Formats: sequence, C-alpha cells, structure tokens
Amino acid sequence: MTDEKRKLSSIQIKNLYYMLAYAFQVLQKGDYADIEAEEFDFVEDLLAAILAKGIANQIKKGLGREYLPKSESLSTLRGKIELSASFRQQSLLKKQLVCEYDDFSMNSYLNQVLKTTSLFLIRSPLVHSYRKKDLKKILPFFNDVDTLDLRHFRWSNIKYNRNNATYKMLINICYFVFKRMLQTEESGSHKISHFNIIQNMPQLYERFILEYYRKHYPEFNVSAGYINWNVDDGFSSFLPQMKSDIMIEHCGKILIIDAKYYEKSMQRNPLFDSTKLHSNNLYQIFTYVKNKDVSGLGNVSGMLLYAKTDEEIFPDFDYMMSGNRISAKTLDLNSDFAEICFKLDTLIEKWQFEVSNVVETDLSQK
Repeated sequence: MTDEKRKLSSIQIKNLYYMLAYAFQVLQKGDYADIEAEEFDFVEDLLAAILAKGIANQIKKGLGREYLPKSESLSTLRGKIELSASFRQQSLLKKQLVCEYDDFSMNSYLNQVLKTTSLFLIRSPLVHSYRKKDLKKILPFFNDVDTLDLRHFRWSNIKYNRNNATYKMLINICYFVFKRMLQTEESGSHKISHFNIIQNMPQLYERFILEYYRKHYPEFNVSAGYINWNVDDGFSSFLPQMKSDIMIEHCGKILIIDAKYYEKSMQRNPLFDSTKLHSNNLYQIFTYVKNKDVSGLGNVSGMLLYAKTDEEIFPDFDYMMSGNRISAKTLDLNSDFAEICFKLDTLIEKWQFEVSNVVETDLSQK
C-alpha cells in the first residue's frame, strides 16, 4: 500500500461517493449506477468519474446558454451603435459600425468552470487513463467556451435558477476539485494531509447526515432550522443567528445534531494529562438546546456527532444537563458504509425509543 493510500485510511473513497450521493441526490439515479460498482484509489479519480458522467448527461439535455454582452464591427446594424468606438477603430472606412448587443452564448461562467476543471483532471496523474478519455470526448462540445483562472473566480457569485439547476451538482464537484488543486499546489505534493481529503469536507459531512435522515426517516420532520434566542424582553437585535446543522422533530420532541468534522475530536491538556470534549462545541450545543426548549419541558435533546479520528479516546458520552439530554457520539467514516448506516440508524432509533417511551408514559398518566 502506498503512503497516499495509507493516509486515505481515515475515510474510504467509496464512502466519499456515498456521501456525495446523499448530498446530491441526482447521483442515486441509474445514470450513475456504474460508478458505484467501481473501485477508486484516489479522490481525483472518483471526482473525474462523476464529472465525466454528469457532463455527458448535461450535453444530452443541452448545455446552458446565457445572454452575454458582445461588441464587434458589423455591416448590418444590431443592438446599440457605439459611435466613439466606430470612429476610433475607423470602422466607417470599411462601411461598418461597432455594435454592442447581447449574444445568446454557450460561453457562460458555468460552462467555463466545467471546461477548466475537466482540463485540470485530464492533466492529473491521479486520474485513470480511461477516465481521461471520457473527459476528452466531451471537450469538443466546449470549443466555443473559454477557460478560467479558478484562483480568482468568485464561487459565491454563482446563482442557480430553473434554467441552470441541473448544473448545481456538477459545479459543486468542480469546487471540490478546485480545493484539491490549491491544496496540491500549495504543498508541492500530491499527498493528502491526514484526515483532510477535501477542504470543505465538514460541509459535506453535515449535508450527508441531514439528507440521510431525510431519506430514511420520512415520518420525522428533518431540517436545518434556525433557533430563536429565548430572550425575556423580546429584544434580540445584534444577537448572532443560531442555525442547526440537523434538527429532527417527532411526537413533540426535538433532537438537534451538530455535525463535527475535525482532525482532533477531543482536546487534550498535556499539563494536567487530561482529555475533554471541545468546550466551544459543548457550549454551542447546550445553547441551542436551552434556547429551543422555550417551555423548559426537557423535550429538546442535543447531540455532537464527530467524524472518528485515530485518537485513542473518542466521544461516546451521554449527559443530563438542566433537564435536557446532551450527547457526544462518533461516526467512523472508515468502516463499511453498511456499518455507517447502522450507526446512524442506531442513534436515531435510540432517540426515537426514548421519545416514544416518554410519550407513552405521559399518556398513561392522563
């Protein structure tokens, strides 16, 4: 096993595919079934496989076009005439005028991102040769599309609508590749730093858990809801927003899950040789729970769900704090995906049993 594959042992690449499949549900459709059956040695190879299949599907549907401003010398009038530019370029000598108009073009930012990312993956030594052939097959469809310098590209400026909604998953895959590209260039090596496969893995981890519970537990209300501050005078101006990663509601009970993807899930004080939970994480989940439990009935629980690291001590604790249950648990992303599902099911079903038990007790007392 190479050094890089050893470093990947903190999370199986196949599990990364499953997490992406839940986060972007389009990957669960039949078009991507063959990807699930493949084995991948490197993250880039997996992302290249998804991108090649996804772009090919997008080409079948039709590449998106946008109205883009264009200026050129024309013999026939089109759009708005630019007289100053016409005199400056001496277009009149050719019996032409410089016109500015909107061109319905394929050279949109979204297509530029797809082309630029595909070219990077084709040059990557971590992408299999036959995957590169799949990417090269789609490049002729992007002949009229420019490339970008993704270092200066503002990803936050991308806006999705009904016309380009099918690009959302593809652009997110490109973003993952872009982050890996920067990491590789900054380190001067293709080796992956420990427990940091892609830079925005925490967001993917959070989204995976949210979508997993949404899909497999439709009887619950699963969301990433906001939590209002429980202020006495009703004045909450200037207070920061509180938004849960995952909030599950059932039978009048609420479970707030805060997904944590850290290199170290416990904090250690070498001076006193002690290991404890991250204090800020515990303060955060406790604040969420107590502000959500407005009536103080204890019907709100909180859970810190850490991705497992190679630490000897990892979170597996339950506490009762001021009438509310606060837990800290661990999810091993390096285990078989069936075991990951079993762990997630066990956590939620244990909570469901506790909820049902409380509800039955309350009903028996009436």
